[in-house]
Amino acid sequence: MDLKQAFGVALRQLRNKRNLSQEDFSDISSRTYMSSLERGLKSPTIDKIQQISDVLEIHPVSIMVATYLAANPGTTIDALFERVKSDLDVVD
Repeated sequence: MDLKQAFGVALRQLRNKRNLSQEDFSDISSRTYMSSLERGLKSPTIDKIQQISDVLEIHPVSIMVATYLAANPGTTIDALFERVKSDLDVVD
């Protein structure tokens, strides 16, 4: 699964978990755009990810973590966070 498809899967799962419809995002996007994202046809900008996460009431990183977990089914959340922690320790 490519990243656009994985983002779509993650977005749909997070939206459904919060019992939101695509129309609930109408202040930031059209239903058609949301559908295109969920079907993996489009990639959102970082600003759009922020807007979507605001509607979902989650941190934008949560959407990205869910995306990379969907794209790499064998990866655990713990392994992903260890990688991120290691990457960010170098940035200090």
